[in-house]
Amino acid sequence: MTDDSQMQTRHGGRVLVDALSHNGVDTVYCVPGESYLPVLDALYDAPGIQTIVTRHEGAAANMADAYGKLTGRPGICFVTRGPGATHASIGVHTARQDSTPMILFVGQVETKFMGREAFQELDYRQVFGTLAKWVTEIETFSRIPEIVARAFAVATSGRPGPIVVALPEDVLFASGKVADAGTAQPVSGSPGEASLQSLRALLARAQRPLLIVGGTGWDAQARASLADFVRLNDLPVAASFRRQDLFDNDDEHYAGQIGIGISPALAQTVKSADLLIVLGSRLGEVPSGGYELVRSPVPVQTLVHIHPDPQELGRVYQAGLPINAGVASTARALAQLAPVASAAWKTWRADVRQAYLEHSTPLTRAEDAACVDLAQVVLYLRETLPPDAIIANGAGNYTVWVHRFYRYRHPATQLAPTSGAMGYGFPAAIAAKLRYPRRTVVCFAGDGCFMMYPQELATAMQYGAAVIVIVVNNGMLGTIRMHQEREYPGRISATGLRNPDFVAFAKSFGAYGERVERTEAFPAAFERAQQAGVAALIELRTDPRQITPALRLNSTDE
Repeated sequence: MTDDSQMQTRHGGRVLVDALSHNGVDTVYCVPGESYLPVLDALYDAPGIQTIVTRHEGAAANMADAYGKLTGRPGICFVTRGPGATHASIGVHTARQDSTPMILFVGQVETKFMGREAFQELDYRQVFGTLAKWVTEIETFSRIPEIVARAFAVATSGRPGPIVVALPEDVLFASGKVADAGTAQPVSGSPGEASLQSLRALLARAQRPLLIVGGTGWDAQARASLADFVRLNDLPVAASFRRQDLFDNDDEHYAGQIGIGISPALAQTVKSADLLIVLGSRLGEVPSGGYELVRSPVPVQTLVHIHPDPQELGRVYQAGLPINAGVASTARALAQLAPVASAAWKTWRADVRQAYLEHSTPLTRAEDAACVDLAQVVLYLRETLPPDAIIANGAGNYTVWVHRFYRYRHPATQLAPTSGAMGYGFPAAIAAKLRYPRRTVVCFAGDGCFMMYPQELATAMQYGAAVIVIVVNNGMLGTIRMHQEREYPGRISATGLRNPDFVAFAKSFGAYGERVERTEAFPAAFERAQQAGVAALIELRTDPRQITPALRLNSTDE
């Protein structure tokens, strides 16, 4: 039992911040608000927690998501009530679809004002009910430690995800004596022996097996075990959408990514496989090719679906073998199975690899000489960046070049939203550089994507995050323009962009800025950006007709 006489009197903000410290929090991202002043006061006396103040709540939430992706621990975000919460909702949605552990703490009106539509009042259970994994409100001072501990446990257990905790002002300002809760312990299931033996039997009978890896919850040992299982069984392995850093892309077993911009050869590989082992991925709309590469509800291929959330199994697919287990425990168990490594699929695996190498090797074309060839830019970075360099991006057609031609060789090096959220990449890159200041961090952003959070250059400069953001400027919202060309040819509407002078914009913050108009000028420009010692922006002038690596528009006139 806790001796009350030994406890100190603390206000609610201090109790909450102490709970964060007990759970290993070292960074919080926020936009300050009067609704959680006691928390800000407590952070003043918490030297072990770095407080990063962003210029928009959406950026703060995206940074928290990026932290969760990189570390496997919940990213922590604080925003004020009402508008602050709704601004931050984009990060919650991304964390939900990406299965990222995250906790969003939101200010709330005093409990005595609730239900009256008080100033900036929202019912957070209603607002975030379909976005977050769990939404709650701390209604009494004494329950702060308990609820914070539970938030950490829920965020990291099973399928990780975002938690929203509302903080009424009177609860934070209240003072008293309360015992701290213990450190939260994540809970994850393990595959049973019968399931493992059934999987091995299916593998032994297969002629064309394919392993698809995705999801979150991977640690270093799990990735190493995954590599052992793949090599011992000589399996081709594909990455689910924006999970390319789960397996070394230079390994001879890697087959490419299953997502937007999938190679036709890999799409055919998925269709013609007789056994799909899907580990960690929900196999949602994008990696399943609109539920056509892997048909719902009953796939043509024999499907082994391994996922940490029991509610996911059977929800979309009726797998031949569903296994409710975490990715880390499953990878370790698979590595201990007696290998199969059938000669029947040796040629199959080699052909799949060769197709990936051909698809990820850019061609030099004469028509690209007049402007920047984005494929050659990505190839240059692929050949020169260290293996642990972190690549971040948001959403847009420019990402197809990155995912196709860059090769991820090291864990936790890809920061990209499976939710398809524009603007994600730049805040995520800042969070990555602050977390790993010695690693190279490069953000790719389209001109439309970058302009979602360009003000975060101020955040990067304030905290010394020397990221390099490459703005791919084609003067349009390329993805929508591509869809318009397909659906309504010749009727271009609402996709042209009139952009600022990106170089002058960067320099106005004190950042380094440079414009590149021809491919051969990029290497020297990138080297200068690296040597600048501050956040840097390189604007690439690309051909607006080159809408994807394989598709050119006939005209860009509006």
